[in-house]
Amino acid sequence: MTTTDPQTESPALAGARLPLLDVLRGVAIMGTLATNVWLFTAPGSEASFLFGAESLVTLADFRESPSAASLGEGLFLFLANGKFLALLTLLFGVGLAIQFRSAARRGERWPGPYKWRALFLFTEGLVHFTLVFAADVLMGYAVTSLVVAWLLTRSRRAQDAVMWTAAALHAAFIGLLTAVMVLDPAAAGGETPPEVVDLYAHGSYLDQVAFRLDHVLLFRAEPILTFALMVFMFLLGVRLFRAGAFGDDVAGRRIRGRLLVWGLGVGVPFNLATSLAGPGLALLDRYVAAPVVALGVIGAVGWVLDRANPAGRAVTAVSSLGRTAMSGYVAQNLVCVLVLHGFGLGLAARLADSGPWWVMGLWAALCALLLTASTLWLRRFRAGPLEALQKAVLARAPGHRR
Repeated sequence: MTTTDPQTESPALAGARLPLLDVLRGVAIMGTLATNVWLFTAPGSEASFLFGAESLVTLADFRESPSAASLGEGLFLFLANGKFLALLTLLFGVGLAIQFRSAARRGERWPGPYKWRALFLFTEGLVHFTLVFAADVLMGYAVTSLVVAWLLTRSRRAQDAVMWTAAALHAAFIGLLTAVMVLDPAAAGGETPPEVVDLYAHGSYLDQVAFRLDHVLLFRAEPILTFALMVFMFLLGVRLFRAGAFGDDVAGRRIRGRLLVWGLGVGVPFNLATSLAGPGLALLDRYVAAPVVALGVIGAVGWVLDRANPAGRAVTAVSSLGRTAMSGYVAQNLVCVLVLHGFGLGLAARLADSGPWWVMGLWAALCALLLTASTLWLRRFRAGPLEALQKAVLARAPGHRR
């Protein structure tokens, strides 16, 4: 096993929990909901992205048909689309780096028992995909984490080579697909079939589960499509963590300042251009431009946290959600299913012609619910429900340190 000497790392890494990471995780959970809520409320719900999610309004739609509603929805989706998924992916890489560092300090083999953690994550993702939400990210993260966990035993030079190779391959692949979509607009997708719309508006829960299983390969296309991006973001998270980017010190603030300037200064104009271009650049918009902006989000959140009261209610609430991120991620999707699908309250179909404002209100209400619930939960328990379950299961795994 090739490990990194903890003494060569940033002083900011010296053992204590990094508050910024919890806040960033909380922000990422609310941000992924800001994207997913539009999938849940679209005709055909989660299946709509299989057909191009044509019902979702972008800034390009506002340019063609200006109105307050199209501007509001377009801006909301512009702010959310892809950025927080990329942020969450990077933070998983940071978490992997923390576990690697802990194993090195204890003198444990690596990856060693980590494979059981990855297996738990994959199993949880499989259950989540089957029973709750087809756009699950946990299975993809589990597979990626095994690859990156092994890479952490290699030299940093090798890790950097893989990281930048993955970035180049991802950019080339997305560029190729984008060229196809620009040359053949039909490849960008179309309307969701009426029978699929009816399934989510009026179908039973078991019918929806069966539909997900029948179309499992199509629903799992995103993690396959973005595997190279996930490897890159995981390794970038490792690199930023080792550099001390999340520490509460001068070095951390300096790195976050650079992320803020470059991530937003370069990423936002690039992202605006891809968003305004229309569906032909949808993949470039979500999987290339948005991850650049995600780096700026790290800098922006860090800048705010450096000036906020760390014991204030807002920081505490977002941090609590971050500490229960896995539970919060699954819970938000479960609530959306029960509130929006036909076998539940069916609000998506009932309010389909009510414009976008109620969707934004639903997102705000769900965020308030998650923030409140996670804060109250942690007053009594040390970890979120799924986090506690994971700990209990892994405590019985072979090779676990007792």
